[in-house]
Amino acid sequence: MNGIRLAIVVFAGVFSNSVSAQYTIQHPDAIPLHGEWTFALDLADQGISGEWYLDSITRAGRQDKVTVPHCFSADPRYLFYTGTAWYRKSFAWKPVSGKRVILHFDAAYYLTQVWLNGEPVGTHEGGYTPFHFDVTDYLREGDNLLAVSVNNDTWKLTTVPAVKDNNDINGSYPAWINYGGLVRPVYLTIEPEVYIENLKVEAMPDLATGTSVLKTKVRVRNAAKQAASPSANYVVQLGEQILSLSWKTTSVSIPAGQTRILESESDLTAAQTTLWGVDSPTRYELKVAVGDDTLATHFGIRKVEVRDAQLLLNGQPLRMGGGNRVLDYPGLGSMEPDWLIEQDFKRMKEAGMEFQRLTHYTPSAYFYDLADRYGMLIITEAGNWQLTPKQLDNDTIRTKFKQQFQEMVERDWNHPSVIAYSVGNEYLSDQPEGQRWTKDMIAYARELDPTRMYTFATMRLNAMPEKPEDEASQYVDFVCANIYGNHAKALDHIHKLYPDKPILISEWGVRADNDKGDAGQAAHITEVISEIRKRPYVIGAAWWTYNDYQSRYYGSNADGYRPWGLVGPDRSVRPAYAVYQREMSPVTVEKVHYQLGGQGVHALRLKVTAREDFPAYIVKGYVLETPDAKITLPDLRPGESKEISVPVSGFGKDLALKIVKPTGYITLEQTIALN
Repeated sequence: MNGIRLAIVVFAGVFSNSVSAQYTIQHPDAIPLHGEWTFALDLADQGISGEWYLDSITRAGRQDKVTVPHCFSADPRYLFYTGTAWYRKSFAWKPVSGKRVILHFDAAYYLTQVWLNGEPVGTHEGGYTPFHFDVTDYLREGDNLLAVSVNNDTWKLTTVPAVKDNNDINGSYPAWINYGGLVRPVYLTIEPEVYIENLKVEAMPDLATGTSVLKTKVRVRNAAKQAASPSANYVVQLGEQILSLSWKTTSVSIPAGQTRILESESDLTAAQTTLWGVDSPTRYELKVAVGDDTLATHFGIRKVEVRDAQLLLNGQPLRMGGGNRVLDYPGLGSMEPDWLIEQDFKRMKEAGMEFQRLTHYTPSAYFYDLADRYGMLIITEAGNWQLTPKQLDNDTIRTKFKQQFQEMVERDWNHPSVIAYSVGNEYLSDQPEGQRWTKDMIAYARELDPTRMYTFATMRLNAMPEKPEDEASQYVDFVCANIYGNHAKALDHIHKLYPDKPILISEWGVRADNDKGDAGQAAHITEVISEIRKRPYVIGAAWWTYNDYQSRYYGSNADGYRPWGLVGPDRSVRPAYAVYQREMSPVTVEKVHYQLGGQGVHALRLKVTAREDFPAYIVKGYVLETPDAKITLPDLRPGESKEISVPVSGFGKDLALKIVKPTGYITLEQTIALN
């Protein structure tokens, strides 16, 4: 494998809104299979029996052309089609001896079957995680035909996510649209016969000494016909500096056709250790070479822990706002071109959405790349959405969930922004089946990645049960609770049950079409935040949702949307967005004094305070900007205030100012009355 893409697009304040914009591929030497494909609906599921994967079935003018990545559910020609569809692409190839060719799908929704030159290559189930196949032996010199069938007829009783099996007329509907298609990049990579399949980096600081320990696990596949005993070489870089490190490594023999793990460890001195944080997101680059193959990844050194009902990042407690983002955009469905990810990331950051479970499935890896680069704390979740007790005990569902969960973890485990994994949302966690699921899946997940925290989003703690052992939150590192109404009572009850566990409100909110409209949505934010600020054990509150989304769930509007968002489907900003930004800013600004001066230059005295209650964390490196000045604010601990002088020119009645984070994002916009 020739490495994870490291050249992340650095974006400015203006983004291209072309739906044909670039899709980031994580592999720098990938051979993209983007662009024009032929496409056909398979309404009667006759494609396999009719051998649609063969070149001979092509009939001129009888197949449409689409551009991949492609979401057929959002394509006006096939709008909201549910069923099987076929994608076909021809490409030229010249085989290279001693190499392996891997076909990658970053995601395809939902059931995918692949043929190459008429031969079945493999099948994958799951809509949001990457998968790949070794297609070396299927390729031929000259033209090759890749045929892919994709079926989005999900929300069945044993899919993940699944429709409920309780025959509830108001409760068995899907919560979001089953957008189908090759919704993320498709590409080839060329590998040596002994190549790196994946790389896991574990970086743990010692906060007392300032040093850190770096551990790596390199999964190597031997596709040769004889055993191999490869060794690994490592280069770690911080900015332009290559670190001088001493490695303790293991050596293994890999039988033909097998994989093995190469483990290594190195100590970093205090001078070599710089911690990753939300406002100081320092990233390292690690390159590993095994034989003729290299793989690179970024990582961050940080310590996340729970202690005394607090969440600590690098030893400092923090409390932050958040938001849930649904993969949905007009004309795109669940596709995520880079421009959309960049736009959403920027607006979420500037709304104070810093700590959240993004949604009930994993979005594109590019969002996590930006979270690493510019700072954000994320909980990732696989597709257990309201599974019923019977489904929670179903072996087929359990197996599918584990597969999708593993694919999610193995894609995301080097992201410093990912601090926890969730094993589901709103299932009956107070029932025996829910308890078993939580205990079993967290135990399974810890085997995959013991370096993260684990949780799930409960909706069973607002007024019950009476004993902590009667609900599955007993097994989590911190409680995630979806709370819609009676927030004070619910939070007090949860804290009484689990006094040592911090609480993240993983969902809260009100629709913009409530009986009080936009004003009611904005007022709800202020009302609930006032209750959160009284309760220091609440470490976060993630609004449902950042954006409006289409749904077939009961109660959706006649236009097909559920207007929970602080932004509309097209990301137009609602009045509540500004309220959320103000309430979720860690900084407040007050006018102390304004004095007229000579020659049209006046002095304004401002009091800048780091919130003590919510959100609350150390403010460092923030800048106050006005039309006349840029002033670096003094460092502030939660509850600390400082006064600063701001020059003002002219005789305006108001002064517009903004507070900007060290990463360049606005955290507060405010107008100060000068008279």
